[in-house]
Amino acid sequence: MGTWVEAWIIAGFALYLSGAAVAAFGAIWIASRGDKDRPDRNAVVAALAVTSMWCVMVAAFGPKSPVAGIAEVVRNLGWILVVYRLFANDGRHQTLAPIRPVVMALAFVEALQIVLIVVEMRFAVTDELKALVFQVCVMFRLLVAVGVLVLLHNLYVGASQSVRPILRWTAAALAAMWAFDLNFFTVAYLGGELPLELVTARGLVIASMVIPLAIGSKRSAASIRLRPSRSVAFQTLSLLVIGAYLLLMVGIAQSLAMLGGDVGRLTQVGFTVFATVLALLWLPSHRLRGWVRVTAVKHLFQHRYDYRAEWLRFTRTIAKGGSSDHTFEERVIQAVADITDSPSGLLLLTDDNGDLELASRWSWKNIEVPADPIPDELASLFEKQGFILDVDDVRAGKDQHGEGAHLPDWLREAPDAWAMIPLLHFDKLVGVVVLARPADPRNLDWEDFDLMRVVGQQLASYLAEQAGQQALLESARFDEFNRRIAFVMHDIKNLASQMSLLARNAEKHAEKPEFRADMLVTLKNSADKLNGLLARLNRYGANGSEKREPFQLLGVVEKVAAQYADIHPVTLVQREMAEVTGDAEALEQALVHLVQNAIDATDTEAPVCLSVLNDGLRAEVEILDSGSGMTAEFVRDGLFKPFVSSKNAGFGIGAFEAREMIRAMGGRLDVDSREGLGTRFTVSIPLAAVARYVGDARNPSTAEVA
Repeated sequence: MGTWVEAWIIAGFALYLSGAAVAAFGAIWIASRGDKDRPDRNAVVAALAVTSMWCVMVAAFGPKSPVAGIAEVVRNLGWILVVYRLFANDGRHQTLAPIRPVVMALAFVEALQIVLIVVEMRFAVTDELKALVFQVCVMFRLLVAVGVLVLLHNLYVGASQSVRPILRWTAAALAAMWAFDLNFFTVAYLGGELPLELVTARGLVIASMVIPLAIGSKRSAASIRLRPSRSVAFQTLSLLVIGAYLLLMVGIAQSLAMLGGDVGRLTQVGFTVFATVLALLWLPSHRLRGWVRVTAVKHLFQHRYDYRAEWLRFTRTIAKGGSSDHTFEERVIQAVADITDSPSGLLLLTDDNGDLELASRWSWKNIEVPADPIPDELASLFEKQGFILDVDDVRAGKDQHGEGAHLPDWLREAPDAWAMIPLLHFDKLVGVVVLARPADPRNLDWEDFDLMRVVGQQLASYLAEQAGQQALLESARFDEFNRRIAFVMHDIKNLASQMSLLARNAEKHAEKPEFRADMLVTLKNSADKLNGLLARLNRYGANGSEKREPFQLLGVVEKVAAQYADIHPVTLVQREMAEVTGDAEALEQALVHLVQNAIDATDTEAPVCLSVLNDGLRAEVEILDSGSGMTAEFVRDGLFKPFVSSKNAGFGIGAFEAREMIRAMGGRLDVDSREGLGTRFTVSIPLAAVARYVGDARNPSTAEVA
């Protein structure tokens, strides 16, 4: 035991000498290099000087000597003065009058230690008196420590936001010193004597507090932040969790030992075994490590993103408008890609049927995107869960929401595909942004997910707003068109009536039979054409033709191909019989428009291929050309928009009219186009038998009567 005590005394001697040297060096450094205009500068220098003297006294005469006691009183008075001077950094020493009485009371209580030292030397002649003096001395020390800590708390909490960074380091150093003294004297009060181990550590505490004091003596320290690495933060928090767990278990085990006897010992041993087994099962778990890692990343060091700068850049990218060479859809992709430094991306938006389709590319020309890029199951997961899909995680076999089974092969096999961000507006999926892998790839974490999820919601609102504006603009154009076409229809109707009357009069009064015959043919053809034009114009704004009768689709397609026999090569590649229900004339008109578009887009000698297919449920007509093709943006935003045409003399309603005619028969028109390769239009119509079955199912009373 004697050897152990001597070892602690030697260690304490060395630590107090180290504390004295460090405190003296700190006083000199702050006096020479600290900010000259700091109100607390001189007080800190003086407090460090007397602290250095106190460390020397303790090392020379011992911690219980009267000289060391008086030196400690002077040391504490110096640090109380420092706390008071810290309030002067924002002028509160002049406005907060209650501070002075508190400081004076603390200084008075601390000065009473000198009286207690004299009483112990002159009058404490018995052990009981010495113990009483010691208890009073320790109580006074506790009162001072608590009072100073309260002042430090009010100092920092009540400081303005501009002053807090200046006070941070100095207040932290003082709080650490007085908190140690509070615990030190608490243990001494409970034990009835100064604990040797803690007495030895006081020199180390003094040496440690000098560093933050020196840092806080300059205003430039306001910008200093503690930025531990991820591994250090994670390991430190892990050790804290494990340490807290072990302390809790030891405390409970010691409490159980108070039961006494064999029962207490058995309970203690049993609980210790149980706690150890629980620790072995719980502490190494992936869930705990994941929680510790996320907690460390979120709370122990700086965030990756400067959110203000990111939001400003995002706003600038979206708001470029007409000054940018990129379309709005391309800027949507770029706004997301800039967050993760992705070099390129894709934008998939929902079409009129609710299916996702390619809407735009941004610097990603070499990836092939199919006509149906995302299955409905994956789109439904995006809409319900709102998660960011890390393609690399799916490739590695990680599956959080069942997305692994639905990720399309074209994305899974594309080496550059990296992340998918859903765009949700009022919990509805508006689209998906697919990002390419950045040059310096990394694993996406919670901060990436949080930021991209918010950005995705904001972009979805922009896209919804744009769609609403386009719908309003389209509606306004239709109103204008309807107003104009009303006059055209009135004039054409009058002209048709006049020509019909002329034809009837010519039958009665024409003198030359040859002329009469030619005139009749001409007039009748003109009247038929005008009436046909009227019939077509009447379809605008209505639900299309109400004519419903079964007909052979192949016959209509052959008739369309025959019209171009002497104009352009039109080849009927596949011929399958398919009976459908609808308006054969309207369908012929729609096919004529699509074939004419294909001819206009191809060279003179390049053929246009037609195919009629039957899969047992629906009949399909494919119009395939090898022309110049169309961009995904034009297919989505221009092809089927009225009054938008790629032709100089085009009116822009042909493709729209063709699609509406096909839809009126319960069909749909799909487009797959590649720039420089060609375009494929696919007209899909239910077979007549299927249409009848669906109609009977919807009207059971009609089926029973039949």
